[in-house]
Amino acid sequence: MTPVLNRLAVATGRVVWFTGLSGAGKSTLAQALRDELAARGAAVELLDGDAVREHLSRGLGFTREDRDTNIRRIAFVAGLLARHGVTVLVSAISPYRETRREVLATLPNPSEVFVDAPLAVVAERDVKGLYRRALAGEIPHFTGISDPYEAPETPDLHLRTDQLSVEEGVRRLLVHLGYSA
Repeated sequence: MTPVLNRLAVATGRVVWFTGLSGAGKSTLAQALRDELAARGAAVELLDGDAVREHLSRGLGFTREDRDTNIRRIAFVAGLLARHGVTVLVSAISPYRETRREVLATLPNPSEVFVDAPLAVVAERDVKGLYRRALAGEIPHFTGISDPYEAPETPDLHLRTDQLSVEEGVRRLLVHLGYSA
């Protein structure tokens, strides 16, 4: 007869939370990091804020309450994956500092990465014209224009994407996460 195990080994992954304005480079960096980690054989998943909003949070608006609900949903899914050994990369504006603190405190091995670029740079990168429309008053509740973005006070990593290439950003992320660059 096989002895019964008193404990099951639990694989614990981590959550890397990319926060910053629209157009700062969160998704670009997260996708590049995902590709690099996958090439190294890591179990990795990307939860992109736009995709999650479309599939998991459809119907939510852009009020503070709706944004917080969206972030809490993303964190819930990220936590489930991380508890099963997955490195989860979350790319979401997540504009409110208090909500980020709240969800990061619930996640295994979290890292907060502030992906930062000046407003003029992110507006210039905006191929959809959202900043132009927000500045013209056509889009209410637009983060960084008519709604606040509260930058992290002490992020685990601060990446200025107006000063770094994607490759350099990924290198810094790998070092931060304990991988060789």
